[in-house]
Amino acid sequence: MIAMTIICTMATGCTEKAPKNTPDEPINGVYPAIELGNMDRNINPADDFFRYCNNNWLKNNPIPEEYTTFGAFTEIDQRNEKLLQGIIDEVSNDTNAIQGSMSQKIRDFYNTGMDTVAINERGYIELLPYFEQVDALNNKADLGALLGDLHSNGFGGFFHAGGSPDPKNAEMVIMHLYQGGLSLPDRDDYLEESSQEMRDKYVEHVSNMFQLVGVEPEAATEKAKAILDFETQLAKNSLSRVERRDPDRIYNMRSVVELQKSTPNFKWRDYFIHSGAPAFEFSSLNVGMPDFIAAMDGIIFNADLQIIKDYLKWKIIHGSASMLSSDFDTENFNFYNKYLYGQEVQQPRWRRVLNATSDCLGEAIGQLYVEKFFPAEAKERMEHLVGNLKIALGERIKQLDWMSEETKDKALHKLECINVKVGYPNKWKDYSKLEITPDSYFKNFHNFISFENELDMAKIGKPVDKEEWFMTPQTVNAYYSPDMNEIVFPAGILQPPFFNQNADDAVNYGGIGVVIGHEMTHGFDDQGRKYDEKGNLNDWWCAEDTIKFKERTQKLVKLFNEFELRGNHINGELTLGENIADLGGLNIAWDAYQMTDEAKANQNIDGFTPAQRFFISYGTIWRNNIRDKALERRIKEDVHSPAEARVNRTLGSMPHFYEAFNIPEGSKMYIAPEERAAIW
Repeated sequence: MIAMTIICTMATGCTEKAPKNTPDEPINGVYPAIELGNMDRNINPADDFFRYCNNNWLKNNPIPEEYTTFGAFTEIDQRNEKLLQGIIDEVSNDTNAIQGSMSQKIRDFYNTGMDTVAINERGYIELLPYFEQVDALNNKADLGALLGDLHSNGFGGFFHAGGSPDPKNAEMVIMHLYQGGLSLPDRDDYLEESSQEMRDKYVEHVSNMFQLVGVEPEAATEKAKAILDFETQLAKNSLSRVERRDPDRIYNMRSVVELQKSTPNFKWRDYFIHSGAPAFEFSSLNVGMPDFIAAMDGIIFNADLQIIKDYLKWKIIHGSASMLSSDFDTENFNFYNKYLYGQEVQQPRWRRVLNATSDCLGEAIGQLYVEKFFPAEAKERMEHLVGNLKIALGERIKQLDWMSEETKDKALHKLECINVKVGYPNKWKDYSKLEITPDSYFKNFHNFISFENELDMAKIGKPVDKEEWFMTPQTVNAYYSPDMNEIVFPAGILQPPFFNQNADDAVNYGGIGVVIGHEMTHGFDDQGRKYDEKGNLNDWWCAEDTIKFKERTQKLVKLFNEFELRGNHINGELTLGENIADLGGLNIAWDAYQMTDEAKANQNIDGFTPAQRFFISYGTIWRNNIRDKALERRIKEDVHSPAEARVNRTLGSMPHFYEAFNIPEGSKMYIAPEERAAIW
């Protein structure tokens, strides 16, 4: 199961000159605990707490043209960007790096990405060997082998396959198959009448891409229309985002023999061999969406072979656009970034290549990052905070009036077993088998994809590596993994406004403390609660407790369904897990803060009580401006609620917030006690 995160991936960017939105520089090396100038105390906190905390910041930080959103996370990204660019600059200018060393690999990956002259000269020539593979497909019986080759090189199509823990035996890695093959962001984009304009633009985009590889305009448009129809058939048989949130629904163990019987037109043995999977060394695998896989087989059987070839060529072009000449890169940006999300201009080349290098050689760069920029005392203080948050959640579980003692005991045991990772891995990834050359950005990227695919497939049938991380140390994020029962806090997020070594406890507990509590609560949200202390998908709840839990979560669904932003209603079912985690994180962090000497002293700072500073800190970490198109897409696609709702709607169910700011009945922030959500 995919790890659950505190935030979603954000589209970011920066101009060649530092934009005015660069984060505030620290005064004498110290960031303020709360930047009072960001607040707007002319706004009543009882009416709009999000803008009370952030309105001046929102006004002073309009979204730069190369961004779709700009907030606290992107401010930290900008800080990290400067640090990472310094590392990259130092390494990329090292002409004496030994061949095969990490310095050589980082240098050559970055430099080939920046060599736009060579990239533009090549155009799309590096796609031609893959096109030839597709053209050589003379019958559908050979599709399995071809698709295995394409998947192992990072090109999508039809479905996703890979190794991850067995949800019911989390100690072992198994093969998983999931639905896939779509090129628009969401299944419903193919099905809803309101998305017709998008589909028309998509056909135009696909046609433009085919024209760039030499197809005549009329023929390119016909291919694009056929590809849309083909993908629509896949979409019609795909589960929705809400349906995919049910881990029981997407766990369907099948023997390889049973899988083959359900799809007589697709040769799985050929696929496994060519994708690098340990073929029939495993007796069974998880077919996440068996109805989709069966329907896919019928779609293949009924489709014209030429349409299948055009579809595969499109997936090759689509998956390569950012590594090809500028005409491909620009066309890709114009549709996926500008049209869909409202991003006005392309990010500068250096930033995109920096991000790609940081992603592909993440732990190699991460090792340099933590050596230079992550002090040991930050890790120690973070581990202390986590310990306090664990105690607070344990006490809350003990005091629940809706849960039986039997289920409480199991919940406490699961909490005790949560593994905590802070900062960086104890064991760094070995990149010795990854070949990076000074010749080609495209080749280097696909060498990386093949390297990762080989590592992934080699895990199948083996014990889970509990030391592995699924985010790099420089990542500004955090996650909970239900099948590992662990929470992970990379070094990148451990800086202001989330974590500030020089701030009072109220600010840190309202910031990183809530993040810690958020990730812990994921172990007990509507998905995570179904996994036991070992990470196994296992119903450890008493039936009556499950009923009471669902009744309480439906209040949260209702509250978020009712929340409207610029004419868009949040999907309370889609965002339920993250909303449970936000509310749980607030409650847990609040209780943990009450254990501190500072909270007991109850002394004001800057005219605010400790309780007020706790909630202001929480409101501050979600400061964010977002474009209308990006907001519309995110409400449709993202399991996280928009920032404004994460503040105003979540705090509406926090009794201590009402006390801290004297929130009166009838105010906009007010929610009647009987309508508030109370879960963990």
